[in-house]
Amino acid sequence: MQDPRESVEGRSAEPARTSEGKAAEVERLIAPTVADLGFEIVRVQLTGDGGRQTLQIMAERPDGSMGIEDCADLSSSVSAVLDVEDPISGAYSLEVSSPGLDRPLTRLKDYRNWTGFEAKIELTAPQEGRKRFRGLLGGVEGEEVLLQENESEALHRFPFSAIARGKLVLTDALIAATAKSDDAPETEI
Repeated sequence: MQDPRESVEGRSAEPARTSEGKAAEVERLIAPTVADLGFEIVRVQLTGDGGRQTLQIMAERPDGSMGIEDCADLSSSVSAVLDVEDPISGAYSLEVSSPGLDRPLTRLKDYRNWTGFEAKIELTAPQEGRKRFRGLLGGVEGEEVLLQENESEALHRFPFSAIARGKLVLTDALIAATAKSDDAPETEI
């Protein structure tokens, strides 16, 4: 099985597709700074309402690494942009992190890079009478994500645009593959 963090075709910066509303605005504001520092945005999410909000930014280097110092550097740079632009009204906490092992799948290349690993996919509208599917990622063909369901062995094809959320499932195979490919001790999982 290929190391999902190896450099592969299509590793160029691809926008995350999960940001909506204010989070999408923040993503547009910080994207140039994030790219200039050599990172790719995996997800920008704003949670909480009224009271204290949390702005979560998940990012990684093109090779999939993201160390603690990387998080600190990115947090400092993004904070400066947010202080100037002030896109979020009221108080909020900023969290900058790596996507982790059971990472969200937000870009088409995520589905390509993590082929062979177990994932959960939720669709925007029902397909075959369901919105939620779980199985092994079978790669990408064009703009479609392939998923092999474990129990029924059915191969599903989902247009990438129809996927509301995707996430890797924490399994022994995922842990083993990630541990085996961890060359840099600074990589935070």
